[in-house]
This record gives sequence, C-alpha cells and structure tokens, in this order.
Amino acid sequence: MVRGKTEIKRIENATSRQVTFSKRRNGLLKKAFELSVLCEAEVGLIIFSPRSKLYEFSSSSMAKTIERYQKRVKETGINYPRDDNSQQARDETYGLTKKIEQLEISKRKMLGKGIDACSIEELQQLENRLERGLSRIRAKKYLLLREEIEKLKHEERNLIKENKELKEKWRGMGAIVVASPSSTLSSAEVNKDSNDNMEVETGLFIGPPEPRQSKKLPP
Repeated sequence: MVRGKTEIKRIENATSRQVTFSKRRNGLLKKAFELSVLCEAEVGLIIFSPRSKLYEFSSSSMAKTIERYQKRVKETGINYPRDDNSQQARDETYGLTKKIEQLEISKRKMLGKGIDACSIEELQQLENRLERGLSRIRAKKYLLLREEIEKLKHEERNLIKENKELKEKWRGMGAIVVASPSSTLSSAEVNKDSNDNMEVETGLFIGPPEPRQSKKLPP
C-alpha cells in the first residue's frame, strides 16, 4: 500500500501539534547524530520549540561550529550576493551564539565552576539566584510532604472508622465465650490422694514389752 503524501501546513490541534513536534524533533536529532558518526561530519543543530524551549545537538562544540560557519560565510560571501534575509539570518545566528555562550557560562557558574574571575557583585547575584531556586525547591518539597501527610491522615481516619464499625458489629452479635471443660480427677487419683492423706493411729509404749499370755490347750 502506497502511503500518501502529507500536506505540509500548520496543525491546528494543539495536542497533535505538540506530538508531531516531539516526534519530528527526535527524528531530526537522531539523523543529525547518525550523519556526524557515519560521515565524520561536523553537525550543529538548533531547535526552538513554540514555547521557546531550546533543543540542540552538536558533534563537537556548538559555539565552535557556529564560529566556523560565520568564518566560512565571511570568507566565501564576497563572491555571492547578499540580501537582507541572509543578513538577518546571520544576525540571528550570531545572537543565538552569544545567548548559548552566556547560558553555558551561567550553567558552569551555577555548578560552582569558573567563578574565580567573578567579582563580589556577580557572586552576590549568583548566590541570590541559587537561594531563590532553593526556596522554590523547598516550597515544592514541603507541598508534596503536606499532601502526603494529608493522604496518610485520610487513610488513618478511614481505618479508625472501619475499626469502630467492626467493634459495633461485634457487640451487636454478642460475645461468645467458649468455656473449656474443667479437668476432673479419676477415681484412681482420688483413692491415691485419699490413701496418701489417710491418718494411721499407732500406740506408743515405754518400757519392757508386756508378757503375752499363752493359751492353754485343753487336754
């Protein structure tokens, strides 16, 4: 089945437009990477989303690639006519290059790198930025913690309510006490105990034993 050509025009649906942008962007970045690896080409790709979010790929360094491009255009531009559009594109490219360099420098400073040459004012500004960012991070963390605590409290209330309902149900049914049969003694054990506890009366005599009278047998 032959796939029809897609008409190139602006996608009106915002969701579809965002999905298409993500797919095409990833595909373009992948192709740029493959081109740089397969052909050992120096590739620089810059993409700005409709929300001005920056996506970029560079096989070496974006700043060096743009600098090389500008140098090449300057060298070869004498033989080619220049128009306003090309000049505007170069100005935009130069502005983007400076912006990327500033972002890279700011990123390194945020990580604590390259601050040896910073003045006290620059360090104070950097500290204020870090403190503001840390405050936003802490606020978000505390918000998540409060939401988690409220969730746990809600679960606790549900468990207490369920436990109370189970107790009321148990009381309604009545407590069933199962009495275990008491142990009884067998007759042999009773007799044994009786014999063990039986008192034996004995007579105690002091002195020589009394003579026994022998019975005379009749003649």
